[in-house]
Amino acid sequence: MATVELEGVIKRFSNVTALSGIDLTVEDGEIFGFLGPNGAGKSTTINVLLDFVRPDAGSVRVLGRDAREESVAIRSRTGVLPEGFSVYDRLTAREHVAFAIDSKEASDDPEAILQRVGLGDAVDRKAGGFSTGMEQRLALAIALVGKPDLLILDEPSSGLDPNGAREFREIIREEHDRGATVFFSSHILGQVESVCDRVGILRDGEVVAVDSIEGLREAVGGESTLVVETDGLSDGASDTVAGVEGVSDVAVDGTQLRASCTDDAKTAVLATLDEEGVGVSDFSTEETSLETLFSHYTGGGT
Repeated sequence: MATVELEGVIKRFSNVTALSGIDLTVEDGEIFGFLGPNGAGKSTTINVLLDFVRPDAGSVRVLGRDAREESVAIRSRTGVLPEGFSVYDRLTAREHVAFAIDSKEASDDPEAILQRVGLGDAVDRKAGGFSTGMEQRLALAIALVGKPDLLILDEPSSGLDPNGAREFREIIREEHDRGATVFFSSHILGQVESVCDRVGILRDGEVVAVDSIEGLREAVGGESTLVVETDGLSDGASDTVAGVEGVSDVAVDGTQLRASCTDDAKTAVLATLDEEGVGVSDFSTEETSLETLFSHYTGGGT
C-alpha cells in the first residue's frame, strides 16, 4: 500500500507553474528523499500533501485518504517539521511539546521526547533564547508527538552541527524501524544518501527521476571511480590508462591514480598499470556520489 500518491498534480501561482503534472508514489514504511534545486517545487509539493495549498488539477492521497477531503484525519497521523519553523519566545520547550500533545490528544511524555532529540537540559528554558540548532531540535520533537504514521520533514538538518545531524539520522532510522514512513527534502545530499531507500528528484516542477541511489547510478551509465595506490607512477602511465576503453577521466595526485570508468574497465586499468611497470599497493572503488547524480538530473543545479 502507498502512503503518498500524487497523480497528475498541477499547481500554478499567477503566471508561474510550480508543479507540472507530478506523478509520485511513496510506499508504506519507506524512507523517501525528495530533492531538487531551489524553486523546483519541493515545498509546494509538501504543502499540497498537507492541504495547505490546493492543486489546480490532479489527485492527492495521503495515508489512503483524499488530501483535500480528509486533511484533518491525515494531519492527526502525520508529524511535520516545516522549513523555517518559528518558536514562541515566551514558551519553554516543555510547553511547546505539551501543546502539540494536547492538540493531537496524544499521551507522550514531553520530557522524554525532548531528551530524545537532545534537549534534555533545556526542557524548562524559554525557546526565545534557543540557537538555530536548538529550534530545529524542538521542531523535530514536535513532529514526533503521537508516534505518527508519516513524518514529513522539510530541510530537517538545517542549522544542526555534525553531531546533531548524526542524531537526526539515528532518529529517522528508529522511526523507520517503528514502522513510520518518512518523506523528507534536504539540500544536504550526504544525509539523504545515508538513510533513504529511494529518492525522487524534482526539476522545474517535474519529477525527473525516482529510484534507489544504486538505480540512479546505473541509469546514468554505471561509472564509478577506481582509486589506485601505487609505488610510483611512471611518465606517461596515466595517459595510457586514459586510453583504456571504458575510462572517461584520469587524475593523478602524487602516487595515487583515480580513474572514472565502467565496472568492466577496472581490470583493464590494473592490467595496463602492470604493463607500464607500475607497482600497485592497494586499490578501491568509490561509487558515483549523490551530488554527481543530482547535478546530472538537474542540469548542474545546486
